[in-house]
Amino acid sequence: MKIAVSAQGKTAESPVDTRFGRAACFMVYDDVSQSWEAVDNRQNLEAAQGAGIQAAANVVNAGCSVLISGHCGPKAFAALSRGNVEVYMAEGGNVNDVFAAWRNGSLKRMENADVEGHW
Repeated sequence: MKIAVSAQGKTAESPVDTRFGRAACFMVYDDVSQSWEAVDNRQNLEAAQGAGIQAAANVVNAGCSVLISGHCGPKAFAALSRGNVEVYMAEGGNVNDVFAAWRNGSLKRMENADVEGHW
């Protein structure tokens, strides 16, 4: 299983980026190799439209089945759902912290988008 965390940097010590579509990158944990990999998302930082959908494609294409992030808009949430990615809410901290919180079951699974589009 692969788990993506929206991040402001390219290490597991980086702060979580609470804006999913415009996150600088996604730190992806592979539970088979037990290692982290950074997946770049910079192309979406200044996108006029579609940042959330493109970010969702990055997560799905990386083979992730779980996303830990901050806020997620309706189009991005729908794209993640179509890709069979479960979304969990993180309100801050660093990548390692929220990953540990997800592992111990203390993060809330999102059932719907929590912000409007173009947030």
